[in-house]
Amino acid sequence: MERRAIEDIEDLKREELVEFFLEMLHRWWMHYGLWFQAAQAQMEHDRFPRAERRVFAKTLANVMGRLGKIMGFAVDERGVPQRVKDMERGELEAAVRVLAVNWYVGDGIWFQELEALYDMDLAKRANDSVWARYAPYEAEHIRLFLGLPPACGLQGLRAALPLRSAALINTYAYEWDTAGALLLRVQECRIQTARRRRGLPDYPCMSAGLVEHVFFARALDPRIEIQCLGCPPEEHAGDWCCAWRFSLASD
Repeated sequence: MERRAIEDIEDLKREELVEFFLEMLHRWWMHYGLWFQAAQAQMEHDRFPRAERRVFAKTLANVMGRLGKIMGFAVDERGVPQRVKDMERGELEAAVRVLAVNWYVGDGIWFQELEALYDMDLAKRANDSVWARYAPYEAEHIRLFLGLPPACGLQGLRAALPLRSAALINTYAYEWDTAGALLLRVQECRIQTARRRRGLPDYPCMSAGLVEHVFFARALDPRIEIQCLGCPPEEHAGDWCCAWRFSLASD
């Protein structure tokens, strides 16, 4: 933007206002994230998820309600656009999966930015740190969404896994073994499929996979034990990208 006196947003050109609109979205997004981080650090672990859901619900109703009045789209008292409520089931399912893809793409954008600025090792360390925070967050909110009790066991884990963000964009297969453990095989992974399409070797994701699955499962039930049955960079047989075994520790 050219240097000139700005006394109010009325002094901005129209194209500058468009950019400033995006800037305000960015600030709102970051402010919510900073409050999330600060509140999580101050609150008891068992109280935070419900509190954050209440805050998000109020924030969504406020933001969407105000934007709806300006932009001309109707929302209900929760801030849900009427267009969303009027969608057919197939449209809704597609929209949910698009949101999951957006989550995945955002993850990749951050990873590639750090890898380009530094190297893959630093990007992987950041990635693992994110998973250590995101996986239990996701588990707690899926537990609340499904109404699962604390320490919900392997059956609770089995109910929760299909609602993970990653499960919405990858292909999961589940099986119970003879010992009563739950086996999860990721038959198709968007990350590995994309790399193979470009002629690249598999991404060495075992460290992130361990963090992801351990933190997710143990947020649902701390008794759950996790074993990696195969994951890059390790060679493994089978028509799957990685595989995991979940069992319940004996008392």
